[in-house]
Amino acid sequence: MSRRTEIEADVFRKLVAHLDNNKEVQNIDLMILANFCRNCLAKWYSASAADLGEDIDYEQAREIIYRMPYAEWKQNYQTEATAEQLAAMQARKSR
Repeated sequence: MSRRTEIEADVFRKLVAHLDNNKEVQNIDLMILANFCRNCLAKWYSASAADLGEDIDYEQAREIIYRMPYAEWKQNYQTEATAEQLAAMQARKSR
């Protein structure tokens, strides 16, 4: 593994840990601000694994990103989207 790959892997681990330490930040907030969320990371993780010949499906990838089963995270940490969040998300999609 190259140093660059090691650095990128470390940055990824720090990003996942940061998201885990900030569970109050909802996926819709991430989508509004940055046009990606935890689920996007899981999709990218699964796709990259497939590109490298590994079989990690979306649900397995979500468990890696969320650090628990998605259903558990959703039950414990996901809140109902507010009218303002939904409007901001719709505005983002309209761009």
